[in-house]
Amino acid sequence: MAKAEITSLTADHHDQVVRLSLRAWAPVFAKTQNEVPRFVYDAFYPDGWEERQVREVRALLNEPETECWVALVNHKLAGFVGLRLHPEDQMGEIHIVAVDPDFQGRGIGRQLMDHAEAITREAGMQMIMVETVGDTGHAPARRAYEASGYERWPVARYFKRL
Repeated sequence: MAKAEITSLTADHHDQVVRLSLRAWAPVFAKTQNEVPRFVYDAFYPDGWEERQVREVRALLNEPETECWVALVNHKLAGFVGLRLHPEDQMGEIHIVAVDPDFQGRGIGRQLMDHAEAITREAGMQMIMVETVGDTGHAPARRAYEASGYERWPVARYFKRL
């Protein structure tokens, strides 16, 4: 297990975080593309998943309602996490979490999630949640969440071409 320094995200991290997210999710989207209905994938990513990913991650990094932290290992960006608090539900939401492929499997994601849980607890929330997709590309994320004690809430989302 690599010990990471968890620190608040700064503007200096933004470009690195965007690049990390693309590297981390490339293998995920490769599988997702083949496992969801094509019309759904094409509607969500008409210009490719990378373009939407860049746009959404950049927007999230600038949202005042999302607090973000980065994990540094030997001063190198290893991962990041974004947390939103929902006081009306007494809940924290891990809105985004990613670990650079070079650091995956070394406990970085767990450290980021533990940090988000501690912040949520300190804020007086009663629970925390994280969301992912049910395809094989997201299976490692589901295993990590379940290994950290998260309980799955079955949700069904249906799409129909019009």
